[in-house]
Order: sequence, then structure tokens, then C-alpha cells
Amino acid sequence: MTTSVTLLLDNRRAKADGTYPLIVRIIHNRSIAQITLGTYLLEKDWNEEKRVIKTSFKGTESVTRLNNYIQKKKTQVSDFVTKLDEIKVLHTIKTANQIKELFEKKSDNLSFFKYTQKLIAELKAANRIGNARSYSFVLSVLKKYCNDKELSFSDLNYTFLVKFEASHLGKGNKINSLAVYMRTIRAVYNRAIKDGLVERELYPFTNYKIKTKKTQKRAISMDAIEKIVELPLEPNDPLYHPRNYFLMSFYMRGIPFADLAQLKLSNVISGRIYYQRKKTDKPYNIKITDEIEGILNIYAKDKQKDDYIFPIIKRTEPAEQYKDVEWARNRYNKKLTKLAERCDIEENLTSYVSRHSFATQAKNLGIPIAAISDMLGHESTKTTEIYLDSLPSEIMDQYHEQVITTNIKKKFKKHTNSTA
Repeated sequence: MTTSVTLLLDNRRAKADGTYPLIVRIIHNRSIAQITLGTYLLEKDWNEEKRVIKTSFKGTESVTRLNNYIQKKKTQVSDFVTKLDEIKVLHTIKTANQIKELFEKKSDNLSFFKYTQKLIAELKAANRIGNARSYSFVLSVLKKYCNDKELSFSDLNYTFLVKFEASHLGKGNKINSLAVYMRTIRAVYNRAIKDGLVERELYPFTNYKIKTKKTQKRAISMDAIEKIVELPLEPNDPLYHPRNYFLMSFYMRGIPFADLAQLKLSNVISGRIYYQRKKTDKPYNIKITDEIEGILNIYAKDKQKDDYIFPIIKRTEPAEQYKDVEWARNRYNKKLTKLAERCDIEENLTSYVSRHSFATQAKNLGIPIAAISDMLGHESTKTTEIYLDSLPSEIMDQYHEQVITTNIKKKFKKHTNSTA
């Protein structure tokens, strides 16, 4: 399929004064469409070979500026066709007139679904399998909501988002899962704006605000952490590796399981562990404490620099490695449930509990939220606040008593002395 865009003088029909319209002609799939530029010329004022207006033309104050305008318009149409091809939409368009309509409306008819599918392909090519799967899942949710009807960027407006939210929550789903969907939709929309395919004026998230709420308590106390540390386990015990993974995550500022699985011996340099988080690309540089070193010594024995530290990833292809991690995480969470039972911990243990526990213990020690946010790799302290529980009741009791002691009791003592 060949598509061409040409700047020319349409000399098929002359106006009464003998001039012809200057147009951008689109030829696609053996069909023709034209975009009139609003400029009319005599044939003698048009250079057909160079496709520019001659200086002999008297219908403008500046022929140079007019030539710049018509060349810019032709370039805009050419770029638009190229972008349609890049996002795998061009081959689905049957006529040149449809391309013209798309250009004149631009993002009004651009398919959100097809553009998202193109981003998913890019993520897979970049081996960002997890992100690709997240985008694919949100895409399937939206398609189901739209009954598989096409969704344009212009249709994906504030009203659409509000209705989608109402539908999601009306089914009993959680507000935080909706937030995940909305962040993905927003990311796709922002990328389309950056690519020049969508006008910023259509951006629906200017007025629509993504809502979140504090997650159900996931952190456990230091007493519970100590129970996990002190539990006697032999290497052949089914809970041996899950216990080590959980503690390693806690010791490494709540490193997610997927990043723990990706750690190689080459990440260990001069008493520190350097790695880049898969989800956000944020670099980390963590000091190897005695606790971390104790676990590293178990797994690093007889391994080469390019070997994975933990026996989680078994295969070499990125898509297969992603499956290895997902399979191992599922088994890991099941084992953590048994670990909690063995340690007599009432709270439910999951792969995220170590991360939430690290954040909560840091808060209990008075570490600033901004510092905790940086350690967790959050882009915003708002995300960190969702992670954090309220301070434990015993600490609140201490603060309460401190207020009473330093303020009210002093005044009460002064009052009793004056009345004695």
C-alpha cells in the first residue's frame, strides 16, 4: 500500500479570474483527496518543478512567508500520515478521504485502542514485559467496558472517565484498582500528546482527579519480624528460602520480589548493592549490612558475576523469565502464609508486607516521610503515605502522656500551689 502527499496547483477548474486553488493532494489505496490551502494563483505564478510560488505573485505581502506556510501545511499532512503508519493504523484506512478527515479532526478519531496496542509492542520489544502485561490488562478492561467498540481519544473525555469510574465501583471493585487503570490511561494519553497525535486541549485529566485510599494494614511489628528471624529452619525446609527472601526484602528497604529475583552477583560492588528497579527505572545504592551479608553468603557461594543470586529465574528469554518470576511469586506468597502460621503471626504475610513493614518501622523511628519516600523509590510522598499505617497505639499513648505532662500537669501543679 502506497500513500503519497503532494503540493500542487489544481488546474482542473479555474475561477472566474483565471486562478486555480493551491492544494495538498493525498493519494491512498488508489483514491484521491485534497486539502485546499486557501490560496489561488495564475499558472504563471506557480513553479511546478520546485512546487513554490513565484515572486511574480502579487496576492500577498510576502511570497516567502506564504511559501513557508504552504510547505509547513504539506509537511504536517506528511508527518500525520507517517504517524498513522507507525502506530499501525494506516493500513486499516481504506480511502484518502478518511485520511483527510482524520487530519482535519486529528485526534478526534484517532483510536485509543490501536495506539495503546502499539505502545504494548514497544514495551515488549524493550523487554519491559511486566509493563506490557499491565497495559494489555487495562486495554482488555476498557474494550470490555466499550463492548469492543472503537474508542477514540476525543471520546475518552472527562464524562467517559466519570462513567467508567461509576461502572467499576458499581460492581464492588476497589478504588485503588481503579486508580491503577486510570494511571495507565493517563500514561497512554500523555504519550500520545508527546507524539503530537493528540491535542493537549482534549486532555481529560485536567479536571478528573485519580482517587486513592489507604490500603488495608499490611505492615507487621518488629516483634513479628524477630519471630521470623529467630525461627529455626534447615536448608531443606520448604520455608527456608521464603523466609530468606522476606528478610532480604525487609533489609533492602522493601525491595520488590521481581527486583530481588533479578539481582546478580555483579550488582554487589565494594560492600554495596547497586540495582535499577524494573518498574520505575530508579537506581538504588544500598549498603550491605551484617544482616544482608549473612543472607548473601548463603546464596553467593560458587557463583559467577553474571549468575542470579537467588534461585528464582531459570530461563534466558525475557518473556520466559517474567513467567518464572510470576510463578515463583505465587509459590512465595503461599509459603509466606505457612511461615506466618509457623511463627504464630496473626497478620497475613505477602510479598508486599516486608515493603510496608520497612516503611512503617521507618516512620515509627521518626524518619521524615520524604526520606522514606526516597528509600522506597516513590515519585511522590502521597504514594508513601498510602503505604504507611497510623502510628502504633503505644507510641500514641506516649505522645499523649507527653502532652499532658509538659502542659496540663504543669498548669495543674501551679494551680494547686496557689490555692494551698
